[in-house]
Parts: sequence; structure tokens; C-alpha cells
Amino acid sequence: MRRKNAALLVNRASLSHKIRYAARNPARIAPHARRVARDTWLRLRHRDHVSYYRAVMASDTARDPDKAVGSASRARWRALGEMQFTYLTTHGLRPEHRMLDIGCGNLRAGRWFIDYLGPGAYYGIDISPDILVSAKHTLVAYGLQDKVPHLTPTRDLTLDFLPDAYFDVVHAHSVFSHSPLSVIDECLAHVGRVMAPGAFFDFTFDRTEGREHHVLREDFYYRTETLVALAERHGLRARFEEDWEKLPHGQSRIRVTAS
Repeated sequence: MRRKNAALLVNRASLSHKIRYAARNPARIAPHARRVARDTWLRLRHRDHVSYYRAVMASDTARDPDKAVGSASRARWRALGEMQFTYLTTHGLRPEHRMLDIGCGNLRAGRWFIDYLGPGAYYGIDISPDILVSAKHTLVAYGLQDKVPHLTPTRDLTLDFLPDAYFDVVHAHSVFSHSPLSVIDECLAHVGRVMAPGAFFDFTFDRTEGREHHVLREDFYYRTETLVALAERHGLRARFEEDWEKLPHGQSRIRVTAS
């Protein structure tokens, strides 16, 4: 059974939630205010979401690349990467596969995948050139140059520069949790073209069982039914991954296959 608790019904964008949260966490008020000011300025300069979030990533990466991809410490960075790797290798990823990692960041999980897969079999894309520079540092730090992975910046998720029916596994961790529905729709509209026969696409998202909402247009909360229906609209079959819910990560997961 899926976990059901009060947290899944919370609307984090509501004023009442913000007041209660601030009362319980007074030390976070000042950092949140700084984030609001920065994000407001960036939204004024970058009107479309991808350009805006690219600017957010540039700002966050300049401070700390690990925190920019959602890891509060280096230990947590390593643990989350290993968790993604372990899950995928026990749920279908094999060494002979070719993998597309959407939103690869600074290779928190990618460095595990690169080491596991054959040379040239890993393709990591990200909207942030800044985080990809950090990804190159990760390659050097873990001695993975001989695996010649592909690391490519992208302006959108049309995947138009990639070949048809090429990838056995497509992966997007903590990408849709930062994306409005239009960006998710764009990805789902095109991902089927690059998936090889029998391929699967795993993505994580921030789940709500209440009203769908966002916080500062950085963190988006969706109902499972919304994303499943969106995938099906593009001729894909989507399945909620129940066993992923047992792991300590904070997001939910859906697997998409060709219908």
C-alpha cells in the first residue's frame, strides 16, 4: 500500500502552512526570505521556467554543487547516489544497457552508472552548464575518464538531438519535482521516440494527495493520477513504484514503458 499520512495532504504554498512552519522553525525564516528575494529577481529576468531554473542552478552551484542537487552534505550526496544505483540495478538496469540520465547534475548517481555501464553507454543531460562543469570534476575525482561518458547541456526536454529507439533505460531523478506540468508534458511527448524496444523510463516526483501546488516555482507537488494520465496521453504505460516508497529519499517514483 502507498504511504498515507498528513504530509501528503499539506499545501506548502498556503499562508496557513507557512505561518505554522515559521513558528516551528524560526531559524529558517531569514534563509527563506533571502531565497524569496533571489527567486523573485531571477523570475523577473528569466520569464520562461527553464531559463529561470537554469539561473537558480547557477546561483546554487556557485555556493555548493552538492546542495544544488539537493544533498545537504557530502555523505548524503554519496548515499542518495548509491540508493538510486542500487534500486535501478535490482530493477532492470544491466551492464550492457545504454542509459539516458535526464538532469544528471554533478553525477551524484551518474558516477555509479558510468562505472557500471560499458564505455560510452552513459548519456547525461542537464539544463545547467554550471552543474555539468561540476560533473566533470566528479569524473576526474572517481577516475572514470576511460568510460568516456557523454555529458551534454540542453535547453529543453524535446531530446531532438538524440537518435530513435536508442536507450534501454531513461532516468530522471528529482527533475519533475522542479518542473511545471508543461515541461513534464514536453518530456513525455518525446521520450518514447528515444526508447529502445523493451526500455523503461523511471522518474521521481514530489507527491501530494491533496491540491497540486508549487513553492516559489522551484518545488512542484503532483498527484500520481495526474502524471499517469499525462504519460498515457502520449501512448505510454505508467506504473507507481510501491517498493521505492520504503526507501529514505522523500520523493515518489513512476516507471513508464511503451504501451
